[in-house]
Amino acid sequence: MTESSYLTQEGAAELQQELDRLIQVKRPELAQKLKEAVAQGDLKENADYHDTREQQAFVEGRIQYLENVLRSAVIIQTGGAKDVVSLGSEVTIREEGTDDDETYMIVGAAEANPREGKISHESPIGSALLGQKKGATVQVETPGGVTKFKIRKIG
Repeated sequence: MTESSYLTQEGAAELQQELDRLIQVKRPELAQKLKEAVAQGDLKENADYHDTREQQAFVEGRIQYLENVLRSAVIIQTGGAKDVVSLGSEVTIREEGTDDDETYMIVGAAEANPREGKISHESPIGSALLGQKKGATVQVETPGGVTKFKIRKIG
């Protein structure tokens, strides 16, 4: 049984675009490149051939992964109830002892990208925030030790 992949509408659209690009553009490009490499003869010492096969294996693996994620996708609603942190919530937190607020959107693991402010509901911070209310202080076990965050806003 496949586990559900939680995605926002935007995240599902981005993954679908990537899948379409891999199938319609990258796969045919690599097939052509492989055909040209085979035409060069002697495959044992043909770097183009081996490199293309490696790229092709990566692309096929990524296509399979994206198809599985999209097949099992559960679309989460963003901008819902703002009283409790849930999947799709945008949460502003402040680490205890600092004056800096950080804002994150809680998303499924397939869509997580901390650089874009999207953290997985399965991550230490994401799982600690789930179900919490504005004003709550959560304790998170991070690689650097225990950190406390106060929830300042849920959007």
